[in-house]
Amino acid sequence: MAGMKWFWRAVCAPQCSDSCQVNCPGCYAMAEEWEKQGIVTPVTGKQAPKFSWSKAGELWACWSKSASARMLVRLNPASWRRRPANAAAPSAASAPVAVKASGGCGCHGDSMLPTVDAGIRLTAADTVRAGVTQHYDEHAKSVRAAADGCCGGGATVGLPEEVSCVNEYADSDLQQIPADAITASLGCGNPFERAGLSPGEVVLDLGSGGGLDAIVAARRVGPEGHVFGLDMSDEMLSLARANSAKAGLTNVAFLRGDMESIPLPRASVDVIISNCVVNLVPDKGRALAEAFRVLRPGGRLAISDIASRLPVPAEMRSDLAAWAACIGGALTVEEYRERLAGAGFVDIEIEREREYTARDAELGGVAPILERAGLADALALGFANTSVRARKPGVAEQAERMLVPSTSVSTD
Repeated sequence: MAGMKWFWRAVCAPQCSDSCQVNCPGCYAMAEEWEKQGIVTPVTGKQAPKFSWSKAGELWACWSKSASARMLVRLNPASWRRRPANAAAPSAASAPVAVKASGGCGCHGDSMLPTVDAGIRLTAADTVRAGVTQHYDEHAKSVRAAADGCCGGGATVGLPEEVSCVNEYADSDLQQIPADAITASLGCGNPFERAGLSPGEVVLDLGSGGGLDAIVAARRVGPEGHVFGLDMSDEMLSLARANSAKAGLTNVAFLRGDMESIPLPRASVDVIISNCVVNLVPDKGRALAEAFRVLRPGGRLAISDIASRLPVPAEMRSDLAAWAACIGGALTVEEYRERLAGAGFVDIEIEREREYTARDAELGGVAPILERAGLADALALGFANTSVRARKPGVAEQAERMLVPSTSVSTD
């Protein structure tokens, strides 16, 4: 098995689902190497189970994140085939999608971020993930460019003070936080107000961005606790790791992955926090089910997010710029509650805190997106900073619930 590591490096990825990693011999072969790199895997046994065709979907998802899959995308084999001169233009369903990026270092104007077209038909969810990832990659790059004095500038790329959530944090939490972590923050609230972190707890920050919340959490749980930050943007992960190093922390690790397939073992964390990220996830039902899986019995979920009063219309849900701006994928409070309950959470508390105005939209740079949808109608949807809190039942509670028939709730 050891002699095959070159093969497993090419076809396996550390960021796999739990079901995949316990059914793939490659993950067992690579587990020790990944652990040395600081990547936590849910490999638990001494020997890989036998392959099961029922897990083929998870294995495919694993390979799609591997080095060989990424290389295939870069090579773009579809471009090797000569196209006829009269070939029709690609349809909207298969064409690369461009996302208008806000921010930047301020000296090159707005940029268009194309997704990769490797001749592979992407699902709508794939397109959203690619567009959102590219948008936040660009934001992380712009933060670093501003810090380096891009174009002689000293430009800042963070949110204006009027719409930034940073002023909701306690001064004690923001002391000795690297400036880049604060500038990179695009949150919409303060999840710590309801998280109730205690020393020694293990925390997972979903969508950790530049590392602000992970750093705050790491200090609150102390050296006997631990924090994992999860993000799918390589640039944000690089920025977060640099910021945690500047902060002198040794009890925080940043993992690459998405919320629909969290690369942690089941029942491995005490508290999950997130700040304006769940709205970015295409399949929120699956993401919340994953959050439920990795929480220990009795574990807590504390989220700040954008929620709407009325359902977001299809036109806005198909706008990638609206997704990247945290409004295209927003749920209503009722939809949020349904998905949390469907994942198994109890004691669900959802509170709309601040409804955004036309002035907020202008300051936050999303006015053009709302104008495309008809500004008055878009504001009538009632986008608001919303606090979400829920709990995973304890062992005894789960046993009781197993005895009571439940009604299934549809997810995304």
